[in-house]
Amino acid sequence: MVTILHFADAHIDMANYGRHDTASGLPMRVLDFLKSLDTIVDTAIAEKVDLVLFAGDAYKDRNPAPTFQREWGRRVMRLSRAGIPTLLLVGNHDTSPTLGRAHTLDPFNTLEVPNVLVLDRPAFLRPADLWGLPLQVIAIPWVSRSGLMASQEISAVNPENVNEAIEERLTFIVKDSLDKADPALPVVLTAHASVQGAVYGGERTVMLGSDLVLPGSLVRDSRLDYVALGHIHKSQNLNENGHPPVIYPGSIERVDFGEAGDDKFFVIARVDHAHTEVEWRKLNGIRPFIDRSLRFKSREDVTGQLQRCLPQASKLEGAIVRLVLEYPREWETLIDEVALRQYASGAFEFHLIRRPMVEARARLAQNETVGSLTPLELLDRFWRASHIDQSELVDLQKLATEIIEEPEILA
Repeated sequence: MVTILHFADAHIDMANYGRHDTASGLPMRVLDFLKSLDTIVDTAIAEKVDLVLFAGDAYKDRNPAPTFQREWGRRVMRLSRAGIPTLLLVGNHDTSPTLGRAHTLDPFNTLEVPNVLVLDRPAFLRPADLWGLPLQVIAIPWVSRSGLMASQEISAVNPENVNEAIEERLTFIVKDSLDKADPALPVVLTAHASVQGAVYGGERTVMLGSDLVLPGSLVRDSRLDYVALGHIHKSQNLNENGHPPVIYPGSIERVDFGEAGDDKFFVIARVDHAHTEVEWRKLNGIRPFIDRSLRFKSREDVTGQLQRCLPQASKLEGAIVRLVLEYPREWETLIDEVALRQYASGAFEFHLIRRPMVEARARLAQNETVGSLTPLELLDRFWRASHIDQSELVDLQKLATEIIEEPEILA
């Protein structure tokens, strides 16, 4: 039996919320991700796992700042010095879109870091490639269309059929590797990819486009003993109660409000031939995201309505909070933003999004038609229907008059 610690989608350079830590100089959100990464590394060393398998996306940026590369490198080097064999699969956020350029995990290959192997192309690894572990690994890193077409000599196909051709090639690679595998040893498939039937998390809008989708039947092949996936941020087993377990551990921290309700995990898998035990390890101390919206239906006690929409002030402590407000535009002055921000002062970050609703539909008199009115008259109807302040209305109408009635400049 081989004990594997499987995690993915670290994205340690996510610095899109909050401020910097004065002691380290790092963004506070980066420290959140590094805290989860430290928990994972500490567990691997303390429990002396046989293998750490990272299934891609160390960063969110294909060109991470040297500071973030240093922090990632420190954690990998801890595993290396502890003698923990570590596989680093290259993900889409680790890969340059330009063919031939280095990816973000290349330094570990270049420096030949002990006990660390970077998987940046499809490969079939046997025990001799895996530090003598009684294990076989089929690796499918993120593959760009241009990269795989070049490496696998896929060229004479219509552009519309490229994805289909690449999926066929990947299917062939996996099945060919399984045919070559020693039936007495367990086989692990690791891939940074979307798999048919997976449930997407909040990163869906980022990853959609030319995403390749692996067939569900491919990853559920009974000859496999564990499938270690990355790329989708929502934790899930695509083969619940079946063999092999097909696991997305998910991202190691909440990336955005799309993941507000998701817990975060890494996985300890005890892999044996035809039998695998999976243990989900929940990451504690994940920063909460609180997402609320309110549409005002009454002018009464607006401040009270706002506060009741949010959790108790104590539960906002340290959270990233978003409050979306919808209200008639003329109620704008009823919103006491100072009081609201004071109520949420304990939040790590507070986003107030105002969406005033404007009744912009101008009604014409029964004897009027659009064609019977001049452009300036139509604009006047629109300004008034939009409940614009009288002083602003005069200025807008004056500006419109100057533009519309400006004499044409002759060539």
